Amino acid sequence: VVFATPGMLHAGQSLQIFRKWAGNEKNMVIMPGYCVQGTVGHKILSGQRKLEMEGRQILEVKMQVEYMSFSAHADAKGIMQLIRQAEPRNVLLVHGEAKKMEFLKQKIEQEFRRCQLLHASQWRDHYHPHQPLHPCGHLTGPAQEGNSHRLMHGTLLMKDNSFRLVSPEQALKELGLAEHQLRFTCRVHIQDPRKEHETVLRVYNHLKGVLKDYSVQHLPDGSITVESILIQATAHSEDQGTKVLLVSWTYQ
Repeated sequence: VVFATPGMLHAGQSLQIFRKWAGNEKNMVIMPGYCVQGTVGHKILSGQRKLEMEGRQILEVKMQVEYMSFSAHADAKGIMQLIRQAEPRNVLLVHGEAKKMEFLKQKIEQEFRRCQLLHASQWRDHYHPHQPLHPCGHLTGPAQEGNSHRLMHGTLLMKDNSFRLVSPEQALKELGLAEHQLRFTCRVHIQDPRKEHETVLRVYNHLKGVLKDYSVQHLPDGSITVESILIQATAHSEDQGTKVLLVSWTYQ
């Protein structure tokens, strides 16, 4: 006896075993649930005995095919029991096999007459939950004069059913976590036969003249910074006349 996935026999180990065992009438496959149309599982449950597999190979199915209703989530009995215990005013049926969904719909309407049944394709609603939020630290500073609204950037912490908005630094401290910095890097190829440090100097002078309103620095290690942006130059591995500028910046 082999338990294998996926249950629809559309790929993986279960399909490999099925291909080896399908030609023997002494074998049996038990399909444990609904199979999507077009899958091998759906075809054999529909009674198809000759299947076209990869490479247009024809697989003759001689093994016995049985179906056993098994749900990995909740079956009709479990759903009915949940409705009986929870006594909801509304029940929304989301998805499932059409015929079985219709059967379940009728059972719910018969047994729970006070319960309103909703269909997912026709149901639209909006929720407006009220949950007070308490900003902490420097986030509680006064808004700009004449403006009662302002944009806040922080981390939402939940404890004992209360919510607090704190700064990222405070959140890391309270949670005992180390900060991880995410950086993005872009490679720019330029034609320059000079050495790397000379290329960097040319780029630095150019940026210094163009970006006069920004802080442009030439660091001792040979890299350039424009505010939080880092620029480094390296020679191309195959063409020494080509320099590669690595432009790196943090996620803002």
